[in-house]
Amino acid sequence: MTTLSGDDTPGRVRRLCAKARRPLDDELVAALGLADDPPTVGAVCVYPTMVATAVRALEGSGIPVASVAAAFPAGLTPLKARLAEIEYAVGQGADEIDIVITRAHVLNRDWNALYDEVQAMREACGGAHLKTILATGDLKTLRNVYSASMVAMQAGADFIKTSTGKEDVNATLPVSLVMLRALRDYRDLTGFEIGFKPAGGLRTAKDALTWLILMKEELGLPWMKNDLFRIGASSLIADIERQLSHYATGRYSATYRHAMA
Repeated sequence: MTTLSGDDTPGRVRRLCAKARRPLDDELVAALGLADDPPTVGAVCVYPTMVATAVRALEGSGIPVASVAAAFPAGLTPLKARLAEIEYAVGQGADEIDIVITRAHVLNRDWNALYDEVQAMREACGGAHLKTILATGDLKTLRNVYSASMVAMQAGADFIKTSTGKEDVNATLPVSLVMLRALRDYRDLTGFEIGFKPAGGLRTAKDALTWLILMKEELGLPWMKNDLFRIGASSLIADIERQLSHYATGRYSATYRHAMA
């Protein structure tokens, strides 16, 4: 679950964290037979200045705090400033860092520059996981998407991610398929399994199911678990709740009954 708005406040972040702890209401959890092990979410993602608030709000939950950094979403500030932002977010307690690459390196096919940039960010993350956003809507060709995926993984990315959610075109199935083929090739070549996250434009439970099928068909069951697969669920969670409610009761509930936070 993510909040990345210019008007974010500590109160909004705390409400989002409360929703992350209990994404489904107690009655629905009981009806689904999940009371002994209620579901949570994979992570909560916020801007660096909100990391400390999220860490406090999620204390004891086991839910990691992720933070966008490195001049998200454009990534066009000097590298030194981007690295400092990553170090700040990690210092505030972020478990995961979502960086965005410089698209010009891909468009100019300057793979050495892209490798050096991602590697420097990997080092700045320290023990935090690095999710590398390719901003695929800006990369123009599927060939560029594949090459950028491979370079990011070689440079130390723990996850590769389609989009910031701010581009004109975000997660699409063709782009995701290309990235999954890169993941598979990289595993076959190195033995390392790298995670995948589609982001932007996934709004319904059917969207989530489509991507889960894609993961299953291309990479198998291990890549359907949250250590190797995430979906940005801030707008998706309400529809998932509605579908689960329909499964449990036979009736659809109104969207307003499933508040974001």
